Amino acid sequence: MDIDAIHKALANPTRRQILVWLKEPELYFADQHHPLHLGVCAGMIDRRAGLSQSTMSAHLAVLVKAGLVTSHRVGQWNYFKRDEALIQAFIAQMQL
Repeated sequence: MDIDAIHKALANPTRRQILVWLKEPELYFADQHHPLHLGVCAGMIDRRAGLSQSTMSAHLAVLVKAGLVTSHRVGQWNYFKRDEALIQAFIAQMQL
């Protein structure tokens, strides 16, 4: 676990909001055509945030690098979901 990368990722409000959305994707991305167990399509996250694809791609890359989010490619689309195990390990580490 890279504590510094996690802190960097969490320092940005947009990235924190992405984590909130991905915690309950059925609430925020119910209109996604593919099953949510795959994760949430990057395009859906872009639309919800109202930011450009390149900006969201950079935010998602930081979250993936920190390990807070995993990425899964299906065809030409990337799907993202939270890594709950790492998030819980990070929270436990911070409580020490």
